[in-house]
Amino acid sequence: MGRVYVSHNTIVSSLGYDSPTVIQKIKDGVSGLQSVSDPKLLDQPLCTSLVDIGKLPKTIGEPEKEENYTHLEQMLLMSLGQVIQASKTELTDRVGLIISTTKGNIDVLEDDNPFPVERSYLAELGKVLKEFFGFKTPPIVLSNACVSGLLAIATAKRMITQGRFDHVLVIGGDLVSKFTLSGFNAFQALSPEPCRPYDKNRSGINIGEVAASVLVTQDETKLAEESVVVLGDASCNDANHISGPSRTGEGLYRSTKLALKEAKLQPKDIDFISAHGTATQFNDEMEAIAFNRLKLQNTPLNSLKGYFGHTLGASGLLETIVGMHSLYQNTVFASKGFEEMGVSQPINVIKRTEPRPMDTFLKTSSGFGGSNTAVIFKKVAE
Repeated sequence: MGRVYVSHNTIVSSLGYDSPTVIQKIKDGVSGLQSVSDPKLLDQPLCTSLVDIGKLPKTIGEPEKEENYTHLEQMLLMSLGQVIQASKTELTDRVGLIISTTKGNIDVLEDDNPFPVERSYLAELGKVLKEFFGFKTPPIVLSNACVSGLLAIATAKRMITQGRFDHVLVIGGDLVSKFTLSGFNAFQALSPEPCRPYDKNRSGINIGEVAASVLVTQDETKLAEESVVVLGDASCNDANHISGPSRTGEGLYRSTKLALKEAKLQPKDIDFISAHGTATQFNDEMEAIAFNRLKLQNTPLNSLKGYFGHTLGASGLLETIVGMHSLYQNTVFASKGFEEMGVSQPINVIKRTEPRPMDTFLKTSSGFGGSNTAVIFKKVAE
């Protein structure tokens, strides 16, 4: 089988409604996080990134029909529609659809929401996207905590190499909702200020919302300028705790080691790491330990949570797209909020956005239940 690529892509977020706009904001050091006081979300002020659907360009369908779609659905429809259009992909029975999310339309369960309770089911979310665009194949909803977005890319790659599809459209999205915020607040994990991954003075996590989409394909005629090749991937569950990672980083260590093996690369071949970096004490420490075990402690590393917050099941997909543009532009993006090392093992956190020639990057994600995924991407030869 030939190589598998991640190609056309779109980000719909608090920083903009397309990838080029969002990437430029990141280069300029702009964060989409803001202080919000909304008792419908949380009974105390919080720092978050929100997508104002009232400002979304009217591109998802007939304007009089937009009230038929939830907040999340409008974001997803806009994102996926751009990728389908840009890639000129005809939705035959050889085109798959993977949706990555943790909670989907969870806001439908709130008292003042006009949609029926059934709309909260993940299968219903898949049905909405399938019917809107006219997919010929059943959608696959992948919900594996916060590795969902990155795992969806790896799953798409495997489906293509197995010959099940010629192309797979992958879309990820999650909302900032009362349900999600109450859970993280119960852990006392929410930070009232912008998060600071790996920093000595970090005070916790921010939750954000986003929709992101990519085309995964073997077809070299469907490549965008920033396309990357998927060299290797792996997922491992450390089975440590329902909400706490392994103290030794075992799952992240093993998944990254296996991804390197499949890619036939050594740690020295990785130009930068797009890490998970939630700015919580246990996650950041676990990652630092794992990267040291892997001999990656000197490899430049960033977390993008300071720009978007933690976008849950969409985070790995969102951050892969940003990494693709980073490779294409030969520019490493600063890990926003980082000033002073706050983990016990040394890691090379990127403090400034600056040009640097690069070919390969490692994207990692970790999540509740001990889930860990690592994928290695390489720039398409110019």
